[in-house]
Amino acid sequence: MSTKARILEVAAALVAESPDGDVSTRAVCEAAGVGAPALYRHFGDKEGLLSAVVDHGWDKYLATKRDRAPGTDPVQDLRDGWDTHVEFALHNPNLYRLMNSPAMRKPPAAALESHRILTADLQRAAEQGKLRLAPELAAQIIMSANVGVALMLVSRPATFTDESVSRRVRDSVHTMVFTPDVMAAPTATPDPSTLDSSTSEADTSDTSDTSRTVATTEADDSRLPATAARLNALLRQAPAPVLSPAEDALLTEWLNRLSNAPRS
Repeated sequence: MSTKARILEVAAALVAESPDGDVSTRAVCEAAGVGAPALYRHFGDKEGLLSAVVDHGWDKYLATKRDRAPGTDPVQDLRDGWDTHVEFALHNPNLYRLMNSPAMRKPPAAALESHRILTADLQRAAEQGKLRLAPELAAQIIMSANVGVALMLVSRPATFTDESVSRRVRDSVHTMVFTPDVMAAPTATPDPSTLDSSTSEADTSDTSDTSRTVATTEADDSRLPATAARLNALLRQAPAPVLSPAEDALLTEWLNRLSNAPRS
């Protein structure tokens, strides 16, 4: 192992073990068995060392995604991606906080790669007509929520104690970006033993009718933005351009406006 690799490995281990996630260059040098000049020669300063640790953390995180073959259902891939993101944060709390620290001068290339992977999965969902927003906007919404939940879980574990928080936020965000038919859960048959004796068949029927009406209304409301998002995604997959660059830019702007328009 090279001196640089040894310093980086030791620094990552000390960050993981640190009570507050911080390390000193002196402690790193002592643990790695090198002098300060060697550390500064390879990393410049402490911030350069921590930036390298962040890059190392992102590579570790992306190892779970780079080798993943896309499934047939992009929506399930996105659900799984959210869950593995949170699991990584919970297993590497200090590293995860450092990876998302505003003190880092610029986002690592691997962080941008992570965003591209998310956007690509959303692009596949749009091609199947399952997305009600443009993939780029949907990616910003999902990534913001995913990172926010993960940071809260690792930074305030005494407050965020409910294990279902991540799943609940995930499903709420996905309801916003996917079409209603994607998020509709199968309707379960009520268990008679759990119904109040005063509950009549008419009441149950009325509730079911109301649910169907709401679902139909939501589906109607999402049809235009979902169609715009799908057409935009399919046009990007066209083997040869059928529009001029100016026409393509104008159509893309129109489709994005239709798919991303705020809805009441």
